[in-house]
Amino acid sequence: MIELKNNPAGNFFLLAGPCVIEGEEMAMRIAERVVKITETLQIPYVFKGSYRKANRSRLDSFMGIGDEKALKILQKVRDTFGVPTVTDIHSADEAGMAAEYVDILQIPAFLCRQTDLLVAAAKTGKTINIKKGQFLSPLAMQFAADKVVEAGNKNVMLTERGTTFGYQDLVVDYRGIPEMQSFGYPVILDVTHSLQQPNQTSGVTGGMPQLIETVAKAGIAVGADGLFIETHENPAVAKSDGANMLRLDLLEGLLTKLVRIREAIK
Repeated sequence: MIELKNNPAGNFFLLAGPCVIEGEEMAMRIAERVVKITETLQIPYVFKGSYRKANRSRLDSFMGIGDEKALKILQKVRDTFGVPTVTDIHSADEAGMAAEYVDILQIPAFLCRQTDLLVAAAKTGKTINIKKGQFLSPLAMQFAADKVVEAGNKNVMLTERGTTFGYQDLVVDYRGIPEMQSFGYPVILDVTHSLQQPNQTSGVTGGMPQLIETVAKAGIAVGADGLFIETHENPAVAKSDGANMLRLDLLEGLLTKLVRIREAIK
């Protein structure tokens, strides 16, 4: 498993950053701010940013600034701030490329059953974060994790990101967190993606960011090992997932409350 920063407070760890890398200056500003917050609160931090968004609803949606350019920005964040980085991969041939620049390879929820993708990711030796498909039960994620382990890599994390509820909504079943923890891997709650409202008639995914604090508090209360929160200086102009992002200036206040909850349940 990847070495996170020292965790003397026994806190959850945090994966946070923009949905997709929009440019170097923006990524560096967000990373600098989150690093300061998490160091103060003694929360181990992983910077998150997709180098490309491959699963957009519409053809005219922003997908990225170029794979290599975005990956080099992720590498610069790691080298500048000394924090691990994580990014999504979408096909088996991307695994080796992305692994040269980041510490954790993330398997998107829609692709969590793709054997060739899981095996290729495993063979890089990187930590693999597998997001639970919106269509899967928590216990079914054992098989996704097994594919990585059987390919020779025991460095697995699992992420709960909500389950399809009707055509245009998701719901989090918090029983799934301890169920997946029973496999022996860290389990992360993806707070912001769990609040998406997909399949809108406009072709742009909606969201309920007003419930970010509610979902995050519940996740910490049931013992999630980590939280995944997408954040942006101004979600209204974010080029992906702005409808369910947390505004960056709200992050410190939220994390402060969550640390108190974790301390209360130790």
